[in-house]
Amino acid sequence: MKSIMQDKKECFITGATKGLHKHHIFGAYNRDNSEKYGLWVWLRWDRHIENSMHSTPHNDKDVDAYLKRLGQKKFEETHSRDEFIRIFGRNYL
Repeated sequence: MKSIMQDKKECFITGATKGLHKHHIFGAYNRDNSEKYGLWVWLRWDRHIENSMHSTPHNDKDVDAYLKRLGQKKFEETHSRDEFIRIFGRNYL
């Protein structure tokens, strides 16, 4: 599904348009749900990989939590909080 988080194919953090990776905001066992509901963002490769010198959702809990909060807020624009918790397992707000 198309991302509900952003309209343009550009890094969500830097705005770069090259070297992009797709980041599912709710990964692991919720990766399929992230894809289904459009809860993913484009990240420049060095803002996505774990061993980057930059803060990334894979190496910085604050960045990860920030994206999860934004994702939940966006989901709740069209769905209920109870539905979010039922699908994704918890409340991030």
